[in-house]
Amino acid sequence: MPHLRIRVAGAEQATTTVELFFDLVYVFAVTQLAHAILDEPTLAGVARATFLLVVVWWAWISTTWMANWFDPRSPAVAGVLTGGMLASLLMAAALPGAFGGDGALFAAAYVALQVGRSAAAARLLARAHPLRDVFQRLVAWSAASGALWLAGAALPGDRRLLLWIPALAIELSAPYLRYWLPRRGCAATTDWDVEGGHFTERCELFVIIALGESIVVTGATAAAAGLDMTTVAALALAFAQTAALWWLYFGALAQRCRETMRASADPGRLARDAYTYLHVPVVAGIIAVAVGDDLLIAHPGAALRGAGLALTLGGPALYLTGEALFRLRITGHVQVARLAVAAVLVALVPIGAHVPALALAAAVALLLGVAARSGRGRRDRPGAGAARRARAPRQSREHAVQRGAGARVARIGVD
Repeated sequence: MPHLRIRVAGAEQATTTVELFFDLVYVFAVTQLAHAILDEPTLAGVARATFLLVVVWWAWISTTWMANWFDPRSPAVAGVLTGGMLASLLMAAALPGAFGGDGALFAAAYVALQVGRSAAAARLLARAHPLRDVFQRLVAWSAASGALWLAGAALPGDRRLLLWIPALAIELSAPYLRYWLPRRGCAATTDWDVEGGHFTERCELFVIIALGESIVVTGATAAAAGLDMTTVAALALAFAQTAALWWLYFGALAQRCRETMRASADPGRLARDAYTYLHVPVVAGIIAVAVGDDLLIAHPGAALRGAGLALTLGGPALYLTGEALFRLRITGHVQVARLAVAAVLVALVPIGAHVPALALAAAVALLLGVAARSGRGRRDRPGAGAARRARAPRQSREHAVQRGAGARVARIGVD
């Protein structure tokens, strides 16, 4: 099948330039979401932006699933991804007006992306290919939710959520329900056999996109405000927070996550749980931190209230919670220190409303640094290596069975 990637035992699929080109639209989408919150820094505005973020994430991660199986170097596959990029661009451009005059464009672009990508993928596959059934199921579920998206766009303002929330719920529940269809039953997660290294790298790149938006937003706000000593101090604290978020995600545990994905006997289930679902709070937390840092730089001496306080403390807490759940699903270990820091951040809410934003940001940066520092020696904890070595033979045998008798296991000794 010339449109599919060639899998080589022990080799990792590389991210292609077509995929990186596709990601550029989502840099714009994340920027749109951050500015939507800044333009309406209220709890209602944050709630709308959160809803739209989940939609944007679902559009991106669904395309990532397809690109894990299909080879973007195929002209037909590159054409599908380029068409999806155009639909994504229209969707991203309509984000600020999704609950206003651009609701129809937003819904139509999203539905065209979701239905069109899966329908095109199904047509590229032979009738007997197992993946054809997967994409046919995707078309059916996307079409069912698409009807609600399009009908909801005809309603005014926030009333669109009466149909858009059920539409999104259908799409979010579909992988968990294994794309059940009448008279066809459920799909097996082993049919979603992804290449773990590529899937992990793609999600890491989206996290970089979100972190990059934090740098862009805070840097631009600082430059516009004037680089006096107070603004420089606020910018330094904002950067310290972003750097801590980076270290928490890409630190000592990152390689273990890659190795576990590569060696998993059921990588599709792991990709669904740890990356498709549990990365939503991680990305949402990064964007919330970026907006909170922007408010800090704009008004460093003022006390934060309402949505600003919720973003400044709740954003890092959400990130830490999501990141801890993600690591738990991958490694089986509870990141106690990260959850404890998240609890402390929430406990600071009553105090945060009575101290300057600069002081509160310093406390947040310190706490994030503590959380990042606590994970540095996690893999070297006494007994952890022995436990991994004891479990490695069983996982290696499962992986070998999954890939075939002649498959070569790429990594040994993973958790």
